[in-house]
Amino acid sequence: MVHGSVPLTSTYIRSMSNRTGIEWTNLTWNPVTGCTQVSAGCDNCYALTLAHRLLYNHYLKGEPVHNTAENRRDPFAVRLWRERLKEPLTWPGSQRVFVNSMGDLFHADVPEEFIREVFEVMLRANQHIYQILTKRPSRLERFVRRHSALFSDGIVPPHIWLGTSIESQQVAYRADHVRRVKASVRFLSCEPLIAPLRLKLDGIHWVIVGGESGVAHRPLDLDWVRVIRDDCVAAGVPFFFKQVGGRTPKAGGRTLDRRTWSQYPQSPKRNSLGRSRSHT
Repeated sequence: MVHGSVPLTSTYIRSMSNRTGIEWTNLTWNPVTGCTQVSAGCDNCYALTLAHRLLYNHYLKGEPVHNTAENRRDPFAVRLWRERLKEPLTWPGSQRVFVNSMGDLFHADVPEEFIREVFEVMLRANQHIYQILTKRPSRLERFVRRHSALFSDGIVPPHIWLGTSIESQQVAYRADHVRRVKASVRFLSCEPLIAPLRLKLDGIHWVIVGGESGVAHRPLDLDWVRVIRDDCVAAGVPFFFKQVGGRTPKAGGRTLDRRTWSQYPQSPKRNSLGRSRSHT
């Protein structure tokens, strides 16, 4: 497999601590970890489980943003990892990077100044594509509006993709916040999809759908997926079906009607990537 100019061989991937098995990305970058549950899609959060198991001792080494005794004992309390900020500047080639797979960059506990620093790094290391996914798109919308001077013409450039998670019709309003953001690429992640869902796709450039995985996973009805896929096809919006789900992420495979759907937004041209005005 080749992405950009770097062959992603197994040896190369093993050499990078940010490697991931998430199908729609190459690497993860977690300058922030930790979160709090806000809706039904969080009920079986994989990041929460990892934090309390494999990453427990490591995360407890970091000081939580709100440094209370309770938070010091909680590996999933929000923590900032400033030493990770410049990681993308060291990665060779062009990578597709999921920002904050182990938390939410726009959680209320993350200082706005730190979010700005994350964006400044993404604007500097603009050879990569960054995929930012949040369940708090109203704060995302406010941040981009307040910091519009960071971006050429006030528009987040095409190598930074901004998205929100929508697991059911109950939280479909999140898409309204995202479509109001001045950005070149806006996307929706319907994972875990736990109920029937109809989306308004105007102003949306990509849709991901996936079922839930884990011991307590809720089953996915493929008819729910077909409705979203058909709406995407009709609207000309790229569609990515990540997984059926099951006890493990790979248990149910990822084919839908005998086809693997792995569409992406059109990749930005390198000479069109914007930079922070402070870095030009």
